[in-house]
Amino acid sequence: MKTRIEIDTKTFVRFWLVVFAFALAALLLYVARGALVILGVAFFMALALSRPVNKIAKRLPGNSRVGATAVAFIGVVAFIGAIIFLVIPPIIEQSAKLATTIPVWVENAQSQWTVFNGFIDKYNLQPQIDNALNSIRSSAASFAGSAGQGFIAGIGSVLTFVGTSVIVLFIAFFMLVEGPEWMKRVWALYSDRVAMERHKVLANRMYNTVTVFVTGQLTIAAIDGAVAGVGVLLLSLFFTDLPTSLILPIAALSFMMTMIPMFGATIAMLFSIFLIGLNSLPAAIIYAVYFLIYQQVEANVVTPMVQSKANNLTALIILVSVTTGIWMFGLAGGIIAIPIAGCIKILIEEYVARIQRERTRSASRLKLAKEKAS
Repeated sequence: MKTRIEIDTKTFVRFWLVVFAFALAALLLYVARGALVILGVAFFMALALSRPVNKIAKRLPGNSRVGATAVAFIGVVAFIGAIIFLVIPPIIEQSAKLATTIPVWVENAQSQWTVFNGFIDKYNLQPQIDNALNSIRSSAASFAGSAGQGFIAGIGSVLTFVGTSVIVLFIAFFMLVEGPEWMKRVWALYSDRVAMERHKVLANRMYNTVTVFVTGQLTIAAIDGAVAGVGVLLLSLFFTDLPTSLILPIAALSFMMTMIPMFGATIAMLFSIFLIGLNSLPAAIIYAVYFLIYQQVEANVVTPMVQSKANNLTALIILVSVTTGIWMFGLAGGIIAIPIAGCIKILIEEYVARIQRERTRSASRLKLAKEKAS
């Protein structure tokens, strides 16, 4: 038995128009992904600063929101500038030190290999060893010689980053200043007061999810930075070859990277171990053990206490969200991934609750109709 399906021209055209519209929307989103990242970061920055701005505004004459926003942004810019000033110069210094230290390591290793001379002569390995050592020396010299060129080449990327950051700050500034007025206009569009109140509650839940998460993550990052700085300070007291100039950079680096959930603290720890190891290998090993112990305390005590009210996401959802955010939008995506996942969770919960309410009403109406019929 054959079944014949006939589709009229109008339906066929509508179908392909819908497919074309979705494809065009996906293409536009892909082309505008850079701008969307800027807008998303600015939006989350505005949400994170909204509560401090509200508190500052209440203390200013005339409850000036513009003045409160300006005060908050001066603090943010000063903080970011301090982190850059503390992190970049020591990293450049340690990179230069690595380039000059590698040849010394090679010479020491070569002088200590005399015990293997018999083995090397027996199997005629001296030419291969000499080539390997010369290659390491030339690579180190090339690294040292190209450091300045790499620095100059990186100026363009730094300027691009600074320009993007300025745009984000300006957008977030105007979002904070004009946000309350825009929300009033949005709520004024509602003709159904019940729906408006329900959506207000939903928006407030999402707002609390974002602000509580950002505040909690800042708290955890500050604790991580303090623990890292104290650890380097204590090590510098026992290992004289470990410079105290690394204390603030490692603390700032730990704070900055811990803003990325799950991955950030580990990346900061590895980079800190590398910087410490350039000066003292025993100190680097002790620091690794010290920070691994603290990470266990953080995972089991600090994070549950600080972020217990931020969201109820499972570890799998957090891992998938952070990985997707970093893969799609880089560092900024990793930071905002969990708040976005929390907001999506709230929207899904509201959708499921609405369906359940409609089913309950339908069941109640059906039951009432049966009772009337009987």
